[in-house]
Order: sequence, then structure tokens, then C-alpha cells
Amino acid sequence: MRDRTGESIAGRGPGARSELNAEGERGLDRRGLLKFAGATLALMVSPVGFAAPASLLAVRVWPSQEYTRITLEGSTTLRFSHMLVQDPDRLVVDLEGVQLDSVLQSLPSKVLESDPYIRLIRAGQNRPGVVRVVIELKAPINPQVFTLAPVGNYGHRLVLDLHPNEEHDPLLALIMKDSPMDAAAGDTGQDNAQANVSPNENAPQDAPTAHTTARRTDPNVKRLFTVVLDPGHGGEDPGAIGAAGSYEKNVTLSIARRLKRKIDAEPNLRAVLTRDGDYFVPLGQRVTRARRVRADLFVSIHADAFVKPEANGSSVYVLSERGATSTAARWLAQKENDADLVGGVNLARQDGHIARTLLDLSQTATINDSLKLGRAMLGEIGGINRLHKSDVEQAGFAVLKAPDIPSVLVETAFISNPQEERRLNDEAYQEKMANALMRGIKRYFETNPPAGPTRVASMG
Repeated sequence: MRDRTGESIAGRGPGARSELNAEGERGLDRRGLLKFAGATLALMVSPVGFAAPASLLAVRVWPSQEYTRITLEGSTTLRFSHMLVQDPDRLVVDLEGVQLDSVLQSLPSKVLESDPYIRLIRAGQNRPGVVRVVIELKAPINPQVFTLAPVGNYGHRLVLDLHPNEEHDPLLALIMKDSPMDAAAGDTGQDNAQANVSPNENAPQDAPTAHTTARRTDPNVKRLFTVVLDPGHGGEDPGAIGAAGSYEKNVTLSIARRLKRKIDAEPNLRAVLTRDGDYFVPLGQRVTRARRVRADLFVSIHADAFVKPEANGSSVYVLSERGATSTAARWLAQKENDADLVGGVNLARQDGHIARTLLDLSQTATINDSLKLGRAMLGEIGGINRLHKSDVEQAGFAVLKAPDIPSVLVETAFISNPQEERRLNDEAYQEKMANALMRGIKRYFETNPPAGPTRVASMG
């Protein structure tokens, strides 16, 4: 039986005879036998033959509100075609030269009920040598389908990125979450995209709202600082992996969430995460999101690793215009910049204008401010952990290349060091690290208050 997309529900049985077997049973003369042998060899090495099918090594699903990624990892390059089908909405992917095996059959179990875009996945043998994967969708999507060459521990990957038709807007999400009243008041003449009006706690219930009052009087205006927190890695990119199996991507997200709560508790501060789940965000997008929310600071959080387990301590890095300040800094920057290769970037979607902006290194003033922020943080981190380097180091980190936002990369500890790996997984240490980073941020703002239009109005 086949459904409307044409894939076999039951699949083909293993006992089905091939045409080659049938041909062999008829008998062949010497010349025919040679032709048959040559044809058999061609089928074994030909990309369209079925005698040597590609094997699936793994399938993974990474759901998030921004997009859901499905990764199919094969032993060789996966050949495919895909199409969108409506009523109901489905993404159909035909995999050529692949057998329906236990790896593909495990796909349905990878889908969570909470996935914003996938209702279910099913796979079946569509025709000889072709497996059809049908992704039933909860809403229309804009799919991005591309392949990735082997890198690191990964083989050949086919990536299916399911983006919503309307792309995630970090600024709009920030407005809706933090100041929904201001989002509806576009005619006030203020910078409503980043305003936040405090309620008048002493007003009676039938009195005008604080927002209405703010229009009628001149409020006290204070600076509202926006800090973008960037938990390193995520999704397909685990980052460094400790000897006990800890993933850097999990440690960084946990510390970033703790720090966000502390920042949000401050009256004139707010924090935005570049990712708030286990999914991959390209390095360029992390910087672009910081600029879109008009960030005052950008703090990228990581856990260091080295080939020798003895390496230990915390470090802070900023961008360099003239090369790395040490060989270790250069090596670390290259490792972190390779995150796009490991996580998997669809090069066809990269914006050339954005890329040129991010590679513009003529930003001496911003780098000087980054150094001030880095030193403030390093001074606080030194109170909870040994410093790997006593001063802020510099190198060409791609994630720090916002030309107008002071940016630092914090290596909280060495996850490759067994003792520090245990500390990184300890909630008490994570809390201490978040507190130290918080103190560093406040120290920086006290001595370097940024100017700009971002304001918070409060009634005095």
C-alpha cells in the first residue's frame, strides 16, 4: 500500500528477487557472461547502482522555536531530491541508493511532541533503491536542504532546516516579551523598540495606566543597557567534550541562563540569549542578532579545551586587529571559528553584505572598550578560579567581529581538565561564575556608561 506521497508503507521484503538474479538463471554464453560481469561491476561502483547502497550512520533532530534541523549522516555522499506537498503540509525527501534500515526506521522516535514544526516523520521503501522520508508539518515552512562534507567526527551529512515562513526576529521577540505595551505605542516619539515603562505601584486600579501617565508628564529617563549573552556551540556542534563526557554546549547554556536571570533582575539591564536551547546558530548570525537588538555588550561564553589535560584556569579574549597575542590564542580562535564547519552552515544563505561588515576590522575604539570589559571581568573571575592568563588576550574570533559592540569571549574553565570538568558541571560553581561575570559587567558600566537612544522611563 502507498500513501498520497507514493512511499511504501510496509516496505519491500528482503526476499524479492533482483533482475540480475533472474538474468543469471537464464544462462549466458561466454560473451554474454563477460558483458554481465562488466555490468555488475558498473552497478557496484556507479552512483545509480543499488548493489553497494550508502549506509546511514545516524539521524538527529534538533527542535527550536527558531527552526528545526534534521540531520541524516551517511557513509558516503547522500543523493536526494525533495519537494513540498500541501493539504496537509509535508516535506518529502527521496534518498537514492539507500536501504530502509534500522537507522532510518528510528526517525519517528526522534520527534518530540513539543517540536514547533514537525508533527511526525515516517520512512518507507518508495521503489527499488529509493527510500522516501515524509515529514508531516504543523505549519507551512521554508525548507533549506543542503549537504555537508565530512568534518571532525562527522561523516557526510544531509541537512534539512525547517524555517518558518516568517523568519525569527530577535528584536520583535524582545519587544513582545519585555515591553508589550510599548510595542503597541508606535506614535509616542520614543524609541519604543527598546523602551520599558515601569508601572505606577501607588495608582488606584481605575487610574490611568503608567503608560498613559508617561505620555502626559515628563518621566525621568534612565539608560537601559542591553547585554547579549552568547552560549557557545549548540545542536550539531557540541563544542569541546570532557573526559567524563560533558559537552561544552550544555555547560555554556547553563551558565548563560544563570547570568541572564541576574542581569534581568537589575532595573536598568536586560539580557538576550543568542540561543536558548540545544540548536546551532551560525557565528555570523550571533553577531547580527546582537546588532539587531542594539546591544551595548556582547559576551560569548565557552569552556576551554587543550590536548593536554593539565591545562587549567579561566581566560578572557577580545578581537585583535593585528593577529593573535599568543600562539595559544591563535589556536583557540581557529578552533572556535571552525564551529560553523562542525555545526553546519548553509553557504547559499549567507549574506555577502553582512559578511563584509563582520570582517571590517577598522574598529579600534570598540576593541579598546572590549579590553576594558575584559579586564573588568578577568578581575572578578580571578576571585573564583585560577586565571590561565593574567591579562586579556586577543585573536581573530569571528563571533567578536561586531564593529560597534564591545565584545568578549570568556573561557570559564578547561573542560578538558578532569578537575575543572567536575567544577563546570557543579551548580555552585556555575552560580559563582555567573556572579563573577555579573560583577564584571556592572563594573564596566559604572566606569564606561555607553551613550545612545536606548532608554527606560520611570515615574519619579
